[in-house]
Amino acid sequence: MNDLAERVEEWMVGQMPIIQMHGGTSVVREADPESGLVVVELGGTCSGCGISDITAQNIKRDLIMDFEEVDDVQVKVPDTGDMGASTVEGGRGGDLQFSTESGDHF
Repeated sequence: MNDLAERVEEWMVGQMPIIQMHGGTSVVREADPESGLVVVELGGTCSGCGISDITAQNIKRDLIMDFEEVDDVQVKVPDTGDMGASTVEGGRGGDLQFSTESGDHF
């Protein structure tokens, strides 16, 4: 049993609730205290999500900062080809063009 992998899993659950709130998943694929490498895979709605790159960068930075034995983090996000057609934010803002305000209110 890999103690580092367990601690990283716990950290992911505690630090990244936004992933689960948006229907995403995360799993620690590798956590090697000898080499300092951690490999995390994001799935679910993370695939094809427009901000998954930002999420990945935050995970990388924070894992390296929070675990002294971690030197390198790889975050993998499978690409489904669906570019967020059914994301949580999908329908927001579309009604603005039908506003009753005049077009020159800006």
